[in-house]
Amino acid sequence: MAYTCKTCGAVAKEPGHLCNPCGDKSKCSFCGAPAVDTAHICKDKLSAMKYVCSGCGRVAMEEGHLCSPTPIGG
Repeated sequence: MAYTCKTCGAVAKEPGHLCNPCGDKSKCSFCGAPAVDTAHICKDKLSAMKYVCSGCGRVAMEEGHLCSPTPIGG
């Protein structure tokens, strides 16, 4: 199932990878926390984040999880 961002129109396989997703909240695929919001960042995974979205400010480990990825520290 694909999700579409209500703000920028980006499409992702999971709602947490968009700045303003449609769909229900789901548990975190990294830490298992229930009903996380779109801004959830696992404390243990924060150091592994490699990209930040220049549009919405979300961080991710992979470019494909962001609307407009920019390397962190680059």
